[in-house]
Amino acid sequence: MSLAKKVLISIVAVLVIFIGVGFVLPSDFKVERSVKINAPATAVFVMVSDLREWRKWGVWFKRDPQMIVTYSGPEGQVGMKSVWLSEEEGSGEMEVLEIVAGQKLVYSLYFPEFEMGSTGEFILLESNGQTTVTWKDYGDMGSNPMMGYMALMMDGFIGPDFEAGLENLKTLVENQI
Repeated sequence: MSLAKKVLISIVAVLVIFIGVGFVLPSDFKVERSVKINAPATAVFVMVSDLREWRKWGVWFKRDPQMIVTYSGPEGQVGMKSVWLSEEEGSGEMEVLEIVAGQKLVYSLYFPEFEMGSTGEFILLESNGQTTVTWKDYGDMGSNPMMGYMALMMDGFIGPDFEAGLENLKTLVENQI
């Protein structure tokens, strides 16, 4: 058997294994980060529930100051929506789905370029003048075997952004008090 044929067979075998593994990888993902903020939950919740306030602490806005964002719906309430266009960060849309004042915000997130969506949550727990803020994002990438690899890497992709965003939120809120 020639060397070229052996190389070709090896490449095909690696591809088959790669795709096969993709079929058994979980398609769902979950990213979660938390921070303690020295402030009451009501002070933190204002910065989370009103999507306009995200410009002050969200890392994506800092990385692309030219991002075009439009808002619609009732400010800081269920139905508020933001739509953004960004060459650097990608385009997308977010809508507030559920609010429990001072405690919880649930939103949907959609990236039309990738035909991918997820659900996000902020959970605020206040104790002794401190608020623990937990930011979650979760979803299902579907049955495409390549997206299983994407689901596997989501924590590494957006986890650092969540950490930086929460630190920015902490600094912003604590400096306002």
